[in-house]
Amino acid sequence: MDTKKLNVLDLIRRYTMFIAGLFIAALGVALSTKANLGTSPVASVPYSVSLMSGLFTFGGWLNVWSVIQISVQVILLRRKCNPIEIVIQTLLAFVYGYLTNFACFLIEGLKVEGYIWQFICMLAGCIVLGLGIWIQLKGNVAMLPGEAMNRAIATVTGKKYENIKIFFDVAYIFVSAILGLCFLGGLKGVREGSIIAAILIGNIIRGYNYLWSKISRKKVYTE
Repeated sequence: MDTKKLNVLDLIRRYTMFIAGLFIAALGVALSTKANLGTSPVASVPYSVSLMSGLFTFGGWLNVWSVIQISVQVILLRRKCNPIEIVIQTLLAFVYGYLTNFACFLIEGLKVEGYIWQFICMLAGCIVLGLGIWIQLKGNVAMLPGEAMNRAIATVTGKKYENIKIFFDVAYIFVSAILGLCFLGGLKGVREGSIIAAILIGNIIRGYNYLWSKISRKKVYTE
């Protein structure tokens, strides 16, 4: 098999991995929303806005939020910004918005009654969302605008990606809380689950990286 064909097959494999990670992340967001203890930080702002305005669905406002995050990348990276990557990000962001709506539809009939089950559902959402983001990173072909914005900021500042993510997850919760208090009469979509997710998801991604390094090292030793 020639090198060109191998490269195409590898690209297909990595994009397949990325799309799988995209759907898993969407499912994680849907689970977090279903728990009703506050949606995941990355989706908290568009979710709060979707409660304020019926102009778009939750997934639709995710798309609008993605456009804002893409704009931030372009401003930060300037000439270092890859136009092709920006186009791919934009397309995938809209796919992600629709996948989120679809994931919410899939678990619409799921009954989550009682605080314990809500808490378990929220933790499951964090674990699934972290896995989805980690798989996207392993695919290494593209990133969603929110994660790519975190990466761009990490590149410009020299800070670790995981730390940047935790910082912005907390910031998203703060903004969502303000929106809820000012326009919804309370903390709608932002509760203790959002704060827990802000702390956990970056560390969950770090945990997946640790487990993968252990598995990879063990595989090398056994071959």
